[in-house]
Amino acid sequence: MLTIIALSALGARFYQATAPGTLKGNIFMYRFRLSPVVSLVGVLALGMLPNVATASVPVQSSGTTREVQSAVHPYVSPPLRSLAAAAAPGATQPRVHPLLPIPQAGATAEQSDGALQTSAGPRVGTTAGLNFAGLGQGDYGFSVQGAPPDTNGAVGATQYVQWVNTSFAIFNKSTGALILGPIAGNALWAGAHTGDGCAANNDGDPIAQYDKAANRWILTQFSVSSTPYLQCVAVSLTSDATGSYYLYDFTMPNFNDYPKFSVWPDGYYSTYNMFNPSGTSFLGARVCAMQSSAMRVGASATSICFQFNNTVFGLLTSDLDGTTPPPAGAPNYVMNIGSNALNLYKFHVDYTTPSNSTLTGPTNIPVAAFTEACGTGGTCIPQPNTTTKLDSLGDRLMYRLAYRNFGNHEALVLNHSVKTTRSVGVRWYEVRSPGSTPTVFQQGTYAPSSVRRWMGSIAMDKVGDIAVGYSASSSTLHPSIRYTGRVPTDPLGTLQGEATIKAGVGSQTGGLSRWGDYTAMTVDPVDDCTFWYTNEYLKTSGSFNWSTQIASFKFPGCH
Repeated sequence: MLTIIALSALGARFYQATAPGTLKGNIFMYRFRLSPVVSLVGVLALGMLPNVATASVPVQSSGTTREVQSAVHPYVSPPLRSLAAAAAPGATQPRVHPLLPIPQAGATAEQSDGALQTSAGPRVGTTAGLNFAGLGQGDYGFSVQGAPPDTNGAVGATQYVQWVNTSFAIFNKSTGALILGPIAGNALWAGAHTGDGCAANNDGDPIAQYDKAANRWILTQFSVSSTPYLQCVAVSLTSDATGSYYLYDFTMPNFNDYPKFSVWPDGYYSTYNMFNPSGTSFLGARVCAMQSSAMRVGASATSICFQFNNTVFGLLTSDLDGTTPPPAGAPNYVMNIGSNALNLYKFHVDYTTPSNSTLTGPTNIPVAAFTEACGTGGTCIPQPNTTTKLDSLGDRLMYRLAYRNFGNHEALVLNHSVKTTRSVGVRWYEVRSPGSTPTVFQQGTYAPSSVRRWMGSIAMDKVGDIAVGYSASSSTLHPSIRYTGRVPTDPLGTLQGEATIKAGVGSQTGGLSRWGDYTAMTVDPVDDCTFWYTNEYLKTSGSFNWSTQIASFKFPGCH
């Protein structure tokens, strides 16, 4: 099934179904309550999802919801700096965020990796910047309350914001000094209003983003401990992450797991793996475009979404790096991995007439043969002195899908974890011409030793240098944080020798296999050269005692 949904974000709880959906033909009818005096009749039209093809196939539903605009504006939070004293991080009991089951066909026979890099070459030639502790057990008064940490962050004009699990912190990007935090993820909403899920629930799966063109922060997490299920999105009023935010709650029709966010000129884009309320049945991937122009001024904002059937999952939307926007009218690019292939969709959004919004694809882009890490993307990463193995999440692309327009060509860089005959490694790609004839310009699998490398994140600077950060572990190496990269003059498909950001000292024990679920490599918007990376490690063996690190570096050829 494919469903297109136009949603409206209005105030603390923008809409909520007041009656169950009723089926009329192939149309589900719902009634949503927007305010005591305004209601909205929603129409969800259902159609068949096309089969995967080698060329773009139109994917568009036969109808959309009819939206009623309202004068009610979203909430504006008090300055974040005024909420810190009341923001106790997280819950009182450690909890494991489960990896919800996505049905797969099962492990296939291991294939010979068609892009394996057999030697690493000289150590990556970068200039080190800062390297300091992020949020983790005992750092800055922080106490771990859940696993995995979902380590991510973003760099802005003067600050670095890191969000792990249910808490975030703001750092000075020049010195690494803590400015504010740790702060509970729901503190913004709780400080502005009460009585809705975004204020009451601190559920995590967070993303911190920076809108480079508008100089705004976007902080988001889901609310799934109560219904309606929500995606909570905060957009800063200025480039100062400690200031006030416009607050939006977008209602989701089901459990919106594993949300990922990106910034594009015409919207803030997000993807989800959707599950039934119990989390036992996968319903399919979901991709949405949020009306960023309205969200940056605190106006009522529309969200246009496409819902796939349960054969599609693990989507990422393109995230703009650099100062040159994509060509006028370019769609957002949406990708996931297929069988020895990448699948590319194009998302054109129209907030004025939602029925004009289209999602076309997939275009099937053949790549070198690979086998998912751990066979089906499961648990197989070894550690020293324990039988507990770690999750690979090798069944999906890893955050981010970084886009850059160089003027004479467009490029996307992306990565996922694969199994090789020697270990687990990071498979990475540079795809060019996504708007016309998408082509794999270069690709490689970085697995130069028996050490397992996974949980990667990749980005490209303004001159085409590429950096990849990841976790590294083996039966003799505690999980550590490493990175590598390349410059344009290196042979295509190769990365230089890796460097260590933080060596792990402990292994994760007690049968706790959850690791990640993602990391973040971002590029400084001021010089467009400096890479910032954050990931997790352990200072000592145990459970629910992870730490994180934040580091910056750049290649000398980027000025």
